[in-house]
Amino acid sequence: MSGGELRVTLPLSLSEDEAKLLLAVKLYEVGKVSLGQAAQLAGFAKRTLMEVLGRYHIAIFDYAPDDLRQEIDL
Repeated sequence: MSGGELRVTLPLSLSEDEAKLLLAVKLYEVGKVSLGQAAQLAGFAKRTLMEVLGRYHIAIFDYAPDDLRQEIDL
C-alpha cells in the first residue's frame, strides 16, 4: 500500500500502535481499504486483524442475508 504521510499529535493516553490499529479498523469498516491493506497498516497478520475486527463487532464478510443463504445453499 503506497500513499501519503500523515503526522498527528496523539493524546498521551493513545500509543502510536493503538492509533494505527484504530485507523486501520475504521478504514476497513467504511470500505476504504481491504483486509490486507488494513492488516498492513496496523502491522498485523490478516488472521490477527480478523480477530481484532471480531472484538470490535465488525463483520469480515459483507453478505446480504439472501446472498448468504444462496451461498451456503439453504
